[in-house]
Amino acid sequence: MKRLCVIPARGGSKRIPRKNVKPFLGRPMLSYSIAAAKATGLFDHVIVSTDDDEIAAVARAHGAETPFVRPAELANDQQGTNAVVIHAIEWFAAHGSKPDATCLVYATAPLLDPERLEEGWQALQQPGKRFAFSVTSYGFPIQRALRRTEGDGVAMFWPENRTARSQDLEPAYHDAAQFYWGWSDAFLNGEELFSPISAPVVLPRSHVVDIDTPEDWEKAELTYRILKGQ
Repeated sequence: MKRLCVIPARGGSKRIPRKNVKPFLGRPMLSYSIAAAKATGLFDHVIVSTDDDEIAAVARAHGAETPFVRPAELANDQQGTNAVVIHAIEWFAAHGSKPDATCLVYATAPLLDPERLEEGWQALQQPGKRFAFSVTSYGFPIQRALRRTEGDGVAMFWPENRTARSQDLEPAYHDAAQFYWGWSDAFLNGEELFSPISAPVVLPRSHVVDIDTPEDWEKAELTYRILKGQ
């Protein structure tokens, strides 16, 4: 069974310039995702899909493959990652090596543990599952969420939960944005990720940081040092 890891890393990044190759605790951010994927030993190919020469060189220096230059129409900030994954699958299929399973790993996931990728692969093989991806729980019950109202006031989205105990409310989860396993045909067919055909791989909230701002970056570095004992 052939398995492909695709790490999308385009050159443009508006909020944190050159985010994918910016040093994160002394190493390019991208290198952490490459290292986690390679450490599993699961993949026939770990590739970085990029339109940027510098990113491609960094990727190769840290052990990833860059078998093609990502087409310009897939390198703008309006293009979703599914199209990037599909392009990679189709490229390998055209070159005689279509993967049976593919894993999308984000380039900005320095807290990703190889063990979680392995857990995702096992989850994907459950009967009826087409995808398996990382999720984490919300730190507060979403059923008691507030919204702002006119006149600088607040109101509950669901007032019926005002007096409900937190432990009596159903836990809620959100996409942890680290990795997405899928059977390659599920990606190609455009099957729905957020549905019963997907298996969740639940991560501790302490292992999840969405890096979109300089403040997020600082938080991620602090979290990494704590988790890794540095």
